[in-house]
Amino acid sequence: MKGVLGIVGGLSPESTILYYRYVIEEFMRRFGGSRYPEVMIFSVDYARFSSAVRSGNKREALNILVRAVDALVKGGADLVIISANTPHMLFDDVVAATGARMIHIADSLAKALKRDGVRRVGLLGTRVTLTKDFYVKRLARHGIEAVVPPPEGVEVVDRVIREELTKGIIREESRAAVEAVARDLVEAGAEAVALACTELPLLIKGEVAGVRAYDTAREHVRDAVEHTLGRIK
Repeated sequence: MKGVLGIVGGLSPESTILYYRYVIEEFMRRFGGSRYPEVMIFSVDYARFSSAVRSGNKREALNILVRAVDALVKGGADLVIISANTPHMLFDDVVAATGARMIHIADSLAKALKRDGVRRVGLLGTRVTLTKDFYVKRLARHGIEAVVPPPEGVEVVDRVIREELTKGIIREESRAAVEAVARDLVEAGAEAVALACTELPLLIKGEVAGVRAYDTAREHVRDAVEHTLGRIK
């Protein structure tokens, strides 16, 4: 292996578990055998970070991420990824403050979309991810147009994420509600749907509303394995 992968976790614990599983699965898919990658995880206080984001306390939210990234780099991580979409609103600030080698999750998504010829994608995620412009602008850099739900759709998806998925709760009625929001995105011209929240793969897998559902966590991990762990000869 070429290096150690650092993961900022806890945002939420459910997505952190998913990321670790994906790293192992991706490594096994590429290399087989029983050798595993070197991975470090710094799990932050989800409640503290979420409170800072909801209250608009950017400094507090940034400090939490910077502390985690610094600890991972000092511990030997060669590349650090954040296991959630919403914190990427602070990605550039974190990189500037730490100097760490990192991969933006929207860049990983865009790479997969361009590979498959998708130019217009519907977004499902938290209220912050869907209503702030950081995600849409990041995709636009790659020539990808993002379609977001109307306010009522945003609230549906955000509630399911916050009140259920971050706690590991899976409800069929919630799956149906999120799928309805996805159908609206497809009707608005989305060629595919991005699960721009790393808890959403707990609810939706593979396809939604008749189109491919891109798992941003999976694409992020694939990029990390490609860039950090390299290939075993």
